[in-house]
Amino acid sequence: MHSLSFSSSSSSLLSSLLAFNSSRLLSLQPKKLTRLQSHYLSPKLSTKQSDASRHRAFSVSSSSPPEETVSTVDFHEKDWSFLESMETEQTQKLEKIIKAGEVTESSRVLVSFSSEAFVDRLVESSPSQLLLIVHDSLFMLACVKEKYDKVKCWQGEFIYVPEKWAPLDVVFLYFLPVLPFGLDEVFKTLSQRCSSGARVVISHPQGREGLKQQRKEFPDVVVSDLPDESTLKSVAKKHSFELTQFVDEQGLYLAVLTFSKQ
Repeated sequence: MHSLSFSSSSSSLLSSLLAFNSSRLLSLQPKKLTRLQSHYLSPKLSTKQSDASRHRAFSVSSSSPPEETVSTVDFHEKDWSFLESMETEQTQKLEKIIKAGEVTESSRVLVSFSSEAFVDRLVESSPSQLLLIVHDSLFMLACVKEKYDKVKCWQGEFIYVPEKWAPLDVVFLYFLPVLPFGLDEVFKTLSQRCSSGARVVISHPQGREGLKQQRKEFPDVVVSDLPDESTLKSVAKKHSFELTQFVDEQGLYLAVLTFSKQ
């Protein structure tokens, strides 16, 4: 099976992003379009194949050309608009979620499937040694990279994030129900990537009721529910994580776990 690799000389990926969401991209300033063109890579055929290629993994970095490959399966930009809409009048809840991570300037932080608003607030309020954003949306990652050159971005499935960014000190699973993996597999991956004492924050700023509505409206994206306390505690313990805080209210879901590396 052939795969697509990208080099730093053309704007074909930008064209793909335009096809995904033209109305959003047109709202950017012209000078930003020029910068985005310089960030991305033109496709060419390659016979190189790896686990990352089979799962459409793509690394975005301004410091060096991405070396990962992606499969020839067509990119399909899903509708992630509900992530942005969650932030309406949710400022205090976002701050509570971020505070739960206890990020410091020496922390290595990963955020999985968040909104731009959450990334903005995290960058502004919590400086860190490393901030890695993992998302399925190339367009969302392009927007983050345009604003924050030092933030690392990786497109692909959470459990296939390369080990080169480990060990992680803080992990925000901002929207766990979009991950197409079981809870056991998620925590198995976390146990392989986290440092001793690392904090994992699972959240939803609208709680179960908000999630229920989102699952009806976006069934192709929201594929599971939030775990209850007993289930979360049981699965986490199996992989050396301890549940230290759990909030399951009508307007907020927040679970904090700490890792004891064996």
